[in-house]
Amino acid sequence: MREPDFWWRVPGLTAAVTAPLGAVYGRIAAARLRRPGRTLPVPVVCVGNLTLGGAGKTPTAIAIARLLQGAGLKPTFLTRGYKGRLEGPLTVAPGAAAADVGDEPLLLARTAPTILARDRVAGAEAALAAGARVIVMDDGLQNPSLTKSLALVVLDGRRGIGNGRVFPAGPLRLGLEAQLDVAHALLVIGPPSDLALPVVEGARRRGLPVFAGRMLPDPAAVAALRGQRLFAYAGIADPEKFFATLANAGLAPVRTAHFPDHHAFSAAEAARLIADARDEGLRLVTTEKDFLRLQGDPALAALAAASATLPVGLVLDDAAGLRAVLAARTGLRI
Repeated sequence: MREPDFWWRVPGLTAAVTAPLGAVYGRIAAARLRRPGRTLPVPVVCVGNLTLGGAGKTPTAIAIARLLQGAGLKPTFLTRGYKGRLEGPLTVAPGAAAADVGDEPLLLARTAPTILARDRVAGAEAALAAGARVIVMDDGLQNPSLTKSLALVVLDGRRGIGNGRVFPAGPLRLGLEAQLDVAHALLVIGPPSDLALPVVEGARRRGLPVFAGRMLPDPAAVAALRGQRLFAYAGIADPEKFFATLANAGLAPVRTAHFPDHHAFSAAEAARLIADARDEGLRLVTTEKDFLRLQGDPALAALAAASATLPVGLVLDDAAGLRAVLAARTGLRI
């Protein structure tokens, strides 16, 4: 689905009309959140967000895994495989088709062993059977089925929580207070806007550590694209963030096209992108997640071959501080 624009504005008439439904949804979800979960014999680090749509969970989960790997530990990712056909539990092969497992698990599998399971308890059991010693969950803050050693909330500093209302009246998955009550730390990615301040203030009232980070593009990819006239396209929750990343790197695209989050490109869309880029003398560039969704489909092979990518990674302002919180919450020597 494409996110409604009113989610990310000061509440107006549309949000007010849908607010009662959001309140009902929020109460049901909050009650579910209070259920006790299963406690595993290994630490569980959950990287989640408060809203529907992208906030930077997957890059953060990868950064957490690399902190653990830097300490000689071997993390295992646990993911639901959103938009993938398979339910699992299964181990994600790096070369799997995105249509089967989703795009985010393929990104995770490049860094560490990745278990996909719609049922998180079954996935955790599969991870344990495969020898997991610490589990990093990509998403799952609102799912109580597993007890979390550390629940790290990721927040997009620019978009924050939008109009502050619960789905469908706004982007919140459930009420802000209920979600912060189960969090152990907050990571704000990018400078916080007024839409992010309620979360930062709520975290500080609870005494939660608040960290900051930035998404930075890969320097080699930036160098390879420099001087080219670019046609940027993206099917992610916030395409404007990708386009802004290009512009901030000195690669302002001549043309852009955006699609819904986790969009499955059709052969006709692929042909149109290729033709438009060719006719205007532009180089196609997209996100790593979008590129992964092109692979494994012969109808999209030409678009994949014509497209460059701009990988981005999370840079933490206080990696040592997050490492200390991670160690304290998990009992691991990091």
